[in-house]
Amino acid sequence: MAYPKDTSVTISELRPTADAWGPAPYPVLVLDRTGALRTANQAATALLEEAAPGAAPADTVPAWLRRAHDETRARRGGPAGPDAPALLQGFRGTVGARSYEAHASHLPDGDTAWWLVDDTGRRLAEEALSTERERTSFLAEASNVLLSSLNTERCMQVTAQLAARHLADAAVVVAPGDGRKFPVTSAVAGQGVTRSSVTADLSLVPGLGEALQGFPPVPSRWIDPAALPAWLLPEGFPGKVGSVAVTPLPGHGVPAGALILLRTGDRAEFSENEEIFARLFAARAGAALSAARLYAEQSAITETLMRDLLPPQLRRTHGVEFAGGYRPAGSRERVGGDFYDVHPGSSDSESTLVVLGDVCGKGLEAAVLTGKIRNTVEALTPVAHDHERMLQLLNGALLNSHHTRFATMVLASAQREEGLVRLLLTSAGHPAPLVVRNDGRVEEVSTRGTLIGALPRIETLTVETSLQPGETCLLYTDGVTEARGGPLGDEMFGEERLARALADCAGMPGEAVVERVQMLASQWLGDGRRDDMAVVAITAPRTTHLSAVNGHTRGRYTG
Repeated sequence: MAYPKDTSVTISELRPTADAWGPAPYPVLVLDRTGALRTANQAATALLEEAAPGAAPADTVPAWLRRAHDETRARRGGPAGPDAPALLQGFRGTVGARSYEAHASHLPDGDTAWWLVDDTGRRLAEEALSTERERTSFLAEASNVLLSSLNTERCMQVTAQLAARHLADAAVVVAPGDGRKFPVTSAVAGQGVTRSSVTADLSLVPGLGEALQGFPPVPSRWIDPAALPAWLLPEGFPGKVGSVAVTPLPGHGVPAGALILLRTGDRAEFSENEEIFARLFAARAGAALSAARLYAEQSAITETLMRDLLPPQLRRTHGVEFAGGYRPAGSRERVGGDFYDVHPGSSDSESTLVVLGDVCGKGLEAAVLTGKIRNTVEALTPVAHDHERMLQLLNGALLNSHHTRFATMVLASAQREEGLVRLLLTSAGHPAPLVVRNDGRVEEVSTRGTLIGALPRIETLTVETSLQPGETCLLYTDGVTEARGGPLGDEMFGEERLARALADCAGMPGEAVVERVQMLASQWLGDGRRDDMAVVAITAPRTTHLSAVNGHTRGRYTG
């Protein structure tokens, strides 16, 4: 910066005297080329008590200001001429507990006047702002990392690692336990995470029992580090514990655990501001832990319930082959409104009951009613020989429930007699079963009936048929025939297309027939919306006739 020639007061007119700088509102020190103090105004002598003219620089001028003076003269390149402008340069340093910014004015006679401006307030504000930015960034990172997983163990590990890295030298996460046994996850900054289960007396750690119950934390100054139990000190902790902070991990309605922060003896104790910040982190960690624990509990409950709602694995029973397949409507669903069950008779002389049905709707609500129907049917198996009676009782049970949905169903009673399989088939508003003969003919069984759970009384027609060895009876839901797709995406698969597909399955095992039907229906759908699909194949096994050993008594058939 250049000064105009016609200024009323020029730098050359100033003299390094106390009177010249006295009115200045800031401390002013005039140093010569060697760094010795030439003069200082009243504000400077009040700040630096030993600032006396002619004293050695080491005794009067702070080290940071001496370095700034040498650096400024080196940049200037020697003494300036009488008309050289002042060279202003800012440097920062501290005097006692205050911080100052020093600005240099180079005088024409080679001396340098240093103006000290107190910027302690600005420095503290900048440091506070920087700290808040770092903390905000850390909390955002912690939230993203913690919420990226719904695994309880993973959340505990991440909580301990983040707390050890950013809040203390080590961290211990204690989860709610069973009695006096508690899951514990520990982490030391720069090291790995350890998991264990400890039997502990919580009263030995002030505030820990209260934190696990969700009460506010106690101040860290109330906790004696020397009295901590051994299980609380993580393996690999550097040195002795100097300070401890305990804070709860609040969850959704119930506590998610407690966070214990440990610092070594050579670090400062936890300040009130640091404890507040630890609670902010603990709130996020507790929410993530609570969500993960709730998800784990719900998953366990869902898995238990789903286990009973899923269709059973079918196999040969009392000399009759059974095969089934089920595909829910949604790719993320496991159960729906279609179902099937097989209830074997107590002996070969009793028929095996096959039930295949379709509840109105899909998804979880339909699956709940499906479970009720399956349980009711299982309770009614003592009257399985009378299909009409069984369906009447089931209809009454559905009408008396709070559900407003109805269902369609088909019953099949199968019994092996010699090489044949005798079938009794009854439909209740359901698509008629199809029989695949050995010569490729596909026959529709002419059973019929009304819906279940819609009217006070139902009407049904039971039809009897038989299967020769190698022949199959197919029970299916309308999710197969009403699958909408094809070349244009709007045509149903239909009963005729199903019959043609079954004609090609003559002589195939029941499992192959089921897979063939499901594959063709899925291919027809493509990426279109689908309904639940359930298919059951009842097959008479191929047999070999064995002659009697003595040549006179009747032979027997083997499957």
